Amino acid sequence: MSEQFDAIVVGSGITGGWAAKELTERGLSVLLIERGPMLEHQTDYKTEMLAPWELQYRGHGDPKLFDEDYAIQSKGMSFNEWTYTHFANDRENPYQTTEKDPFQWRRGYQLGGKSLLWGRQCYRWSDVDFGANAADGHGCDWPIRYSDVSPWYDHVEQFIGVSGSKEGLPQLPDGHFQPPMAMNAVELALKAKMNEAYSDRKLVIGRSSNMTEAKGDRSPCQYRNICARGCSFGAYFSTQSSTLPAARATERLTLITDSLVDSLDYDVATKRITGVRVLDTKTKSRKTYTAKAVFLCAGTINSVSVLLRSASDAQPNGLANSSGTLGHYLMDHALTMSVVAEVPGFLDHGYFGNRPNGIVIPRFYNLDNRESELLRGYSYQGGAYRRGWARGAAMEGVGKAFKEKLHGPGEWNMLLGAFAECLPRADNRITLDRAKVDAFGIAQTRIDFSYGANERRLLEKAGREAKEMVALLGAQVLSYSEEPGLGGTAVHEMGGARMGKDPTTSVLNAHNQAHDVANLFVTDGAAMASSACQNPSLTYMALTARAAAYAAERIKQNAL
Repeated sequence: MSEQFDAIVVGSGITGGWAAKELTERGLSVLLIERGPMLEHQTDYKTEMLAPWELQYRGHGDPKLFDEDYAIQSKGMSFNEWTYTHFANDRENPYQTTEKDPFQWRRGYQLGGKSLLWGRQCYRWSDVDFGANAADGHGCDWPIRYSDVSPWYDHVEQFIGVSGSKEGLPQLPDGHFQPPMAMNAVELALKAKMNEAYSDRKLVIGRSSNMTEAKGDRSPCQYRNICARGCSFGAYFSTQSSTLPAARATERLTLITDSLVDSLDYDVATKRITGVRVLDTKTKSRKTYTAKAVFLCAGTINSVSVLLRSASDAQPNGLANSSGTLGHYLMDHALTMSVVAEVPGFLDHGYFGNRPNGIVIPRFYNLDNRESELLRGYSYQGGAYRRGWARGAAMEGVGKAFKEKLHGPGEWNMLLGAFAECLPRADNRITLDRAKVDAFGIAQTRIDFSYGANERRLLEKAGREAKEMVALLGAQVLSYSEEPGLGGTAVHEMGGARMGKDPTTSVLNAHNQAHDVANLFVTDGAAMASSACQNPSLTYMALTARAAAYAAERIKQNAL
């Protein structure tokens, strides 16, 4: 295998797959490096079709194994006996955080990364989001606006397939959608009640990469809601189902797995990356690969860690860090399950299958970013569902009649979870703890993160609003929360190598290119300068495609 390529892409998840696809389709030879093992589409989804009784622990998993090896990953909703091999082993991949505010770093270390595990929600950002930092003075101004990214949102949506409804909301721009998934009777009832009661908000179906129509050799969603096992139908976007086949079809892609990127070599004279140092995680042998351009797509925290580990005499605080901002301004949405409420009636209504999507109430507060009481805003995701047999654990009863009663669907519940925008703050940061190393002798990553007063007050307001909204259906609140989950709970970590106009206050320019290192691009969540309050993955993909087009053109011009 050649050790010289036009471009090297580090990480094969949502953004790495996109970088590989775009660069190879534009005529470049690309090396795609994945730290985890090979996991092929369809053939390697070993547990996808298994019933609970076909698993040793009936789907619950080995409690000793999960406690010892997956103490953090096992907190995630999609973690179970079917899916645990798609999550990183916490014991084998340690990191440091604080006891007071422990950060829950959810990771997927295999080909495809977290593209196999993500929630599949696809929302465009608007100028409400790209202009927020400039409007209220927190963080640095984005070097781009919606008009810069809009055609790339088009490009991504048309390729991956996104189901959803057009709503004409300026704060949540419409895109290219397949037909939306259907809402159930309770969701439709709440939507109607909200339309009568409010003029400032709407309840809509989620915009999801779970397709409702076939695309190429990918089938529409089967409504199984077991996506994290891997989907042999290719019904949702993952690297395996979508971007990797496209990149492979060019015959310009080289893929290596079980290959951890330790650091990047930097030449002071040319101000360029001259090598990507790779450790074989099976043999512990080392190799250096070279390319005209390097795309870091290893995931927010890992990409920043690679840059920090690439410190040298010339750049002692980390590669591309003349601004001193590398590692700072880490963000994650402040998330809480605001309300779970029991909805009376509707017992003659049900639903077909298990829809892997919910409803959304887009941001409606402080849309001009001029509110002085609270900064930014929040949105909701959730849905209505009928309780299953597990409801019996909280009911009195015994015997055959009681069990037969549980065979049928129970009462309706409505869930609304709030996502509050996280402000960019310098003290939320990623560093290295050089006193602690992993099994390969690499310094462990340390994460210092906490939510501030603004995030907490936003969730308090969101909670009060959620109670008012479910009350429109006469619902009885069963649980209520204003307290954010631990950092990392939303699994929307972003920032640490932010984009900006000024090289003295940011790491990357408007094309996700490092100010200090011309042939370095960072296109995953690390590039984000603010967090908005909607899911960021579609924006990551659009920025990656945009940066890849720019880099490919520069390479063809011999300008990189």
